[in-house]
Amino acid sequence: MEIHLALKDVMNIRVVGASKREDHGRMLYANYYGDFPNIAEENFLEELNKLIEKESIDLILPTHDTILVYMARNLDKIRTRVAVPGLWQAEICRSKKKIYHLFREHAFNPKVFNTPDDIAVYPVYAKLDEGQGSKGAFVVHNRQQLEELPDPDNYVIMELLPGEELTIDCFTNRHGEVLFMGPRNRKRVFDGVSVNSSSVELTPEIEAIGKIVSDTIGIRGAWYFQLKKDVEGRFKLLEASVKVAGNMNVFRGIGVNFPLLMVYDYLDYDVEVIPNNYRIEVDRALFSRYNVDLEYDTVYIDFDDTITKEGRVNQNVMMFLYHQKNKGRTLKLITKHAGNLDETLESLAIHNGLFDTIIHIPMEEEKYKYITEKEKVIFIDNAYGERLKIKRMLNLPVFDVDALSTLIDWRE
Repeated sequence: MEIHLALKDVMNIRVVGASKREDHGRMLYANYYGDFPNIAEENFLEELNKLIEKESIDLILPTHDTILVYMARNLDKIRTRVAVPGLWQAEICRSKKKIYHLFREHAFNPKVFNTPDDIAVYPVYAKLDEGQGSKGAFVVHNRQQLEELPDPDNYVIMELLPGEELTIDCFTNRHGEVLFMGPRNRKRVFDGVSVNSSSVELTPEIEAIGKIVSDTIGIRGAWYFQLKKDVEGRFKLLEASVKVAGNMNVFRGIGVNFPLLMVYDYLDYDVEVIPNNYRIEVDRALFSRYNVDLEYDTVYIDFDDTITKEGRVNQNVMMFLYHQKNKGRTLKLITKHAGNLDETLESLAIHNGLFDTIIHIPMEEEKYKYITEKEKVIFIDNAYGERLKIKRMLNLPVFDVDALSTLIDWRE
């Protein structure tokens, strides 16, 4: 979703989505392929190359660490570029064991316990060797918990880090230059994913760790690493990943578009990062999008307290109107506005040309008498009484302002 938001409005870029599941991507991508083969299926590469040819794909941005590793192993069989720095880099970042072994001589590497006999003091921390976020991770309070692990070889046992946790979003170009590092905190976490995050200061300690990680692994493109403070207040490495993170949208808000930087870099363009300098916070929540089984060509809409709200323009309704305009639908304003409608529209900076027809009727008149279409027409009005009359007299679909979001097609 972040890749879509970051790229959909960029000139000369067309985004295509593909997933094994019919997930939320189908609500966002105008060009979307659901029920695409999984990488474990024999026909995956064949179908991927068919899609590459059909859609003229110039670059693939994998969105999962396991897929990154798979594509890195099969670069010679994929008929376009893939935004992955290399197989070794992908495998290192996929495995906590490998990355901790790589940085074992550095002070920022956490203490890792190979066997329960190595642990002198509890509690310690257990997490999946190959996992995302904090899923499957837990605090270990005694040896018995370790001995009861169902698959101990798939876990990393490490020191418990009780302090502040940061994610640092980075971009390294194809020349190995780290052009941007942006630390952000994880103030609220849900199901292992940070849902509230704010940008924080980049300190020399964080910058030094990031440079070592980038140079040692040989990273290219958008990537991130996570740090957490130990009992003495020193940052220790949790993990690194060579892909776009959802919360990179924090820094997109200050002018750092990681997916776009990655596209340009992997297409061999030189890029420059010019961030704005201010603090920014993001809070993520579920956002609903809808598919409705409703065909309509004409929209009748009221003005007072529908297009307006407390005497000002309701920007959400205006977005809906322009959306319908872009879809080629006919917009008809029907109103009992008391006063000079042209002057009111002008004072609110609403161009009357937005509407195909403006119907200004006396207060005592009934709106249903002015609706001429019988099919493929909808009516929008904040007033329940007006909607009730239209429904009873014409049996048309009627909507209050709160329902307009259900009529927006977000696919681009």
